[in-house]
Amino acid sequence: MEVGFIGLGVMGQPMALNLARAGTPLVVWNRSPEKCAPLKAAGAAVAATVAEVFRRARVVILMLAHEDAMDAALGRGTPDFDRRVVGRIVVHMGTTSPDYSRRLDAAIRAAGGTYVEAPVSGSRAPAEAGQLVAMLAGDPDAVAAVRPLLAPLCRDAVECGPVPSALLMKLAVNLFLITMVTGLAEASHFADRHGLDMARFVAVLDAGPMASAVSRMKADKLLARDFSVQAAIADVLKNNRLIAEAARAAGLASPLLDACHALYGETLALGHGGEDMAAVVRALEARTDGVTPPPAPRPTAPA
Repeated sequence: MEVGFIGLGVMGQPMALNLARAGTPLVVWNRSPEKCAPLKAAGAAVAATVAEVFRRARVVILMLAHEDAMDAALGRGTPDFDRRVVGRIVVHMGTTSPDYSRRLDAAIRAAGGTYVEAPVSGSRAPAEAGQLVAMLAGDPDAVAAVRPLLAPLCRDAVECGPVPSALLMKLAVNLFLITMVTGLAEASHFADRHGLDMARFVAVLDAGPMASAVSRMKADKLLARDFSVQAAIADVLKNNRLIAEAARAAGLASPLLDACHALYGETLALGHGGEDMAAVVRALEARTDGVTPPPAPRPTAPA
């Protein structure tokens, strides 16, 4: 039975390619058809429409950028929704609000389908290498059915419990990632503006106890001023907002996250939304140089 895959963006395309190269019978669709060409070359079938993916596949993976894109693919709010999801396992691998996921789970179950949350930790490079970490939530039988399909994509998969615990876990992990990379960018800016040898700064970081795969990757980007995208500023800002909304809804303090929200918003306002998250250093440089753009709106809890 074919597996469906919808959404071939920065993360989705390498993930789908790993599935196809592993021999998974795959049928794909993307809003921009040119993104399907590498999948076709790898042996995947390319569907003409989203509806065709759901007709052909019993498990459909969604790796889409936001909730509106997911609703459009599922036909939510139209008679197509029930036809598409009945008898299928819908696997949500992107990042949305936990509340949206909770409501989508209920809607899919009411229509006779099954829903699994499977957001991943990792950026484009781990996606290309099949080294992502998946967080799984949902019906235990459905999670057990989906888990083996993710082996070509992920070096590990952690079961988190009922929906939306996987997305909450992803947001908790991303909170650490965002604050860590922002701290690294600020340290890099401090070292650079004090005239330190930046290659030596990176060497000391690499040799010390704070070194990690993330610090090495992002420190090298900062050293080279290479802001080619692994995780884009605009996407990180979206994740920051989702985490902040979840924190507000639970009455939790998040002062570091709020500071990061302002900096990523300023980086976006400076015109760098498509660059890697390490480009948050540009906002720090702008503040130092007195050219700070207006701050981003402070995130609030959803109504």
